[in-house]
Amino acid sequence: MATRDLTVPARPRGALLRWGRLPSPLRYLLLLAALIGLWQAYWIISDVNPLLFSGPRDVADAFWTGWKDGRLARVTWTTLRILAIGIGIGAVVAITLTALAALSQIGDDLLRMLVAILNPLPGIAMLPLAQLWFGLNTHALLFVIANASAWPIAIALDTGFKTVNPTIVSVGRNIGLSSRRLITDVLAPAALPHAISGLKTAWAFGWRTIIAAELVFGVAGAKGGLGTYINDAKLFLQIPQIFAGLVTIAILGMAFELLFGVLERRTVVRWGMKTST
Repeated sequence: MATRDLTVPARPRGALLRWGRLPSPLRYLLLLAALIGLWQAYWIISDVNPLLFSGPRDVADAFWTGWKDGRLARVTWTTLRILAIGIGIGAVVAITLTALAALSQIGDDLLRMLVAILNPLPGIAMLPLAQLWFGLNTHALLFVIANASAWPIAIALDTGFKTVNPTIVSVGRNIGLSSRRLITDVLAPAALPHAISGLKTAWAFGWRTIIAAELVFGVAGAKGGLGTYINDAKLFLQIPQIFAGLVTIAILGMAFELLFGVLERRTVVRWGMKTST
């Protein structure tokens, strides 16, 4: 009886030059260059209205000028500062509720109910209520950001706590750890991969919320961050400045994604709690 040949066929000549064998930074740079090239080609061959669209050269000039004169730097710092404070408040709320959920059934029921009610609610949907409560100021922004970021962190932490190996929890109880030390010394370290994942989600939710909220605040006449910068550019038909603000948002998004990747590699990947992607 003939046996089936299960050998893997050899790669064709030139396989060493396949895309996947290139370093990932080079692949991303090539893709980015291709996208910019398509953008420039569309700008050249199309008869688009310059009051509606801008080419890469004009956007690059606006981006460079905005950072050189400090305006883009100021609004970017304002947005990041408010975002960091809002996520910090949301994290404190999430950690408190998750700790209560780990200690008692009442706390667990409370967390589940709040997550079911507030997590599906878009953060920006709370802005009208925040404006009535706090007025057109930073406190309203902090409220909507904290609300948008608290629940992803709470869900991730709660999942992490509940998926910890029961044997480890039992050992902690048997050696006499208090409830507080059981959370800080056993549950929290074991749930670190989930915590980082929840923080990444909270950052994404908070980032979208603050930009949208600042756009609304810009319409209302408030001075603020990147969203207000984009809205002001729209009012004066400064299309390159609008694109410069969007490019700044995109660059910050990539930078924070890289930062979270470094954090994961230096913690949960190094400690064997998660495989590297």
